[in-house]
Amino acid sequence: MKNIFPNKYFRFSLILSGGIFLGWIFFHSAPTKEVMHDHGAEMTKATIWTCAMHPQIRMSEPGNCPICGMTLISLNQDGTTIDPGAIHMTKEAAQLANVLTSIVSKQNPVKELRLYGKVQADERLLQSQVSYLPGRIEKLNVNFTGEVVRKGQTLAVIYSPDLVTAQQELLETAATKESQPVLYEASKDKLRQWKLTENQIASIESSGKVKTDFEIFANTTGIVSARRVNSGDYVSSGSVLFDVADLSHVWIMFDAYESDLPFLSRGQKVDFTLKALPGVNYSGTITFIDPMIDAATRIAKVRVELNNQSGKLKPEMFATGIVKANLNEFKDMLVVPRSAVLWTGKRSVVYVKQTKTDNPVFKMREIELGAALDNGFAVSGGLKEGEEIVTNGAFVVDASAQLAGKPSMMNPEGNQSEH
Repeated sequence: MKNIFPNKYFRFSLILSGGIFLGWIFFHSAPTKEVMHDHGAEMTKATIWTCAMHPQIRMSEPGNCPICGMTLISLNQDGTTIDPGAIHMTKEAAQLANVLTSIVSKQNPVKELRLYGKVQADERLLQSQVSYLPGRIEKLNVNFTGEVVRKGQTLAVIYSPDLVTAQQELLETAATKESQPVLYEASKDKLRQWKLTENQIASIESSGKVKTDFEIFANTTGIVSARRVNSGDYVSSGSVLFDVADLSHVWIMFDAYESDLPFLSRGQKVDFTLKALPGVNYSGTITFIDPMIDAATRIAKVRVELNNQSGKLKPEMFATGIVKANLNEFKDMLVVPRSAVLWTGKRSVVYVKQTKTDNPVFKMREIELGAALDNGFAVSGGLKEGEEIVTNGAFVVDASAQLAGKPSMMNPEGNQSEH
């Protein structure tokens, strides 16, 4: 009998091996593919936490600001490329700091000058009332300063011994005027030199009597600004009795510093007010600029003339004037507000807002200034029309730039540091 067991075992092993092989084929899972993660992209989309008042702080987790203790706010990065020299603020920080911006534009700059001065009498209308007769003042009809006098009014009565002698000569030569006309005319000329009128001379000649007292008449209308004699005083020919000022036309004399003179010229309009007359506005034109500067005060006088028939404007009243000077040499130049400019030494800087960013991003830029205007400056270089600059809160932006190590007013090169 043959031994069949080895063949049976062989066939059994063969079938088992085939089953295992088929099972491996049908039920074997595909190998797991290794997934490559872009960690840089995940970091780009990660939430960054920052401080509204200290935007240089960057944290990967929420918490409090290590500088001021304020709660950090989220800042979702949008992948925008930002100039490394620029300061990146959040919208919340800009609002808290009241940071405002405006567009740079071309303007026709006007410089507003403020001048201070006083009302003065027109020097051309000042008169000195003199006595043409030597003698003694017998009577004064004007006794105090400020009194109004009219042309032709009697100011004083004077007794003149010399005039008495001259009248006697007139009467003597009048008797022989037919035979000696030269002496007669000479005696009359002597009286004319003492400002006696033809009527007065004729009256003396016709009366045949010597007149002892003579009147002194006002030769202008105005206000007595000074009285220089009293009753009983002896005066010589040409002595000043009164100073009279005609205030129907006055001057407004303003003080202009030498730095203001290049912007002033004859014919410019001046709007001014008087401290004594609040609420009333006056205007006039510059008629004269003093060519000499006072060595002590460094000012020159600027004159405006004004009609004063009403008499409301009185000498020594204080006046404040405004002159708006058109700067034709800076016509169509860029103009920026004063609040936008920061100074350090000889440098003038502004902060320019960067474009194509969701959050406020500013970068310092040095500019060249032209003339100083009323509320701004003309810009001669460093800016372009249409750019947007910080006009309010520039110091806050600069402080943030300094804390972040970015270029700033005091550190133009910056000192970039990691937080």
